[in-house]
Amino acid sequence: MKIHGLQKMTLLDFPGHVACTVFTGGCDFRCPFCHNFELVDGSAPPVMEDEELIAFLEKRKGLLDGVAFTGGEPCLQKNLPDLMRRVKSMGYAVKLDTNGNHPEMLRRMMEEGLVDYVAMDIKNSPEKYAMTAGLEKLDLSAVKESARLLMEGNVNYEFRTTVVAEFHEEEDFVVIGEWLKGAKAYYLQSFTDRDSVPFGNLHAPSREEIYTFCRTMQRNIPNTHVRGVD
Repeated sequence: MKIHGLQKMTLLDFPGHVACTVFTGGCDFRCPFCHNFELVDGSAPPVMEDEELIAFLEKRKGLLDGVAFTGGEPCLQKNLPDLMRRVKSMGYAVKLDTNGNHPEMLRRMMEEGLVDYVAMDIKNSPEKYAMTAGLEKLDLSAVKESARLLMEGNVNYEFRTTVVAEFHEEEDFVVIGEWLKGAKAYYLQSFTDRDSVPFGNLHAPSREEIYTFCRTMQRNIPNTHVRGVD
C-alpha cells in the first residue's frame, strides 16, 4: 500500500497516545475547506510503501504507542485492514480518521478489532451535507450507517465538525444534535485557512459563534467541546 505522508510524532492526533500520523491518498469527497487537498486530488506523490512504515515503527517501539491513519480517506485503501493488523501485532494502538462513507470497511475493522479509536467527520446537517462535501448530490445512507455503527458499537469514537462561517449556522447544529443525540463525544473545530485549501474566501466563525454552536450541541450531546480555539 502506498503512503502519501508521515508525521513522525504527534501528541494531538490520537487522544491519550504519543503517535505518528499516516496519510493515505485519494478521497471520495471534495470539501472546499480541506487542508489536505493535495492528497485528495492526487497531486501529492507517495513517500513510502507499507514495508517502509513497518520498518519505521519497529525502530520507534518504546517511543510511540499509537498510529493514526488519516487522509484523504483511508477507507478507500483495500489493503488498509491488512496493514492495520500488522501494526496492531507490533503492540501499537490504531486510530482511524474517516468521512464515514464506507460503513462496510468500518464494520470489518471494528469486528476484527483493528481499530481502538475512530474520529468520524460530520460535515453538516443532512440538507447541506452534499454542498459542504463539495458534491452535487450525496446519498447519506452510508454516512448514517457508519454513525450508527459507532454509536452502537464498543470502539471508542468521536464525531467532529470543521466549522466554516460560509457553511454552518446555529440551526445546522440543532439538526445534527437531534440526529446524533446521545453520542459519546463531539468536537467542533474552527476552520483555519492555508495555502492547500482548494477554495479561497472561506472564513472561520467568530469565537462567540463557535461557542454558541457548542452550547446548542450540548443539549443533545453533553460531551461536546470546542477544539483549537483559545
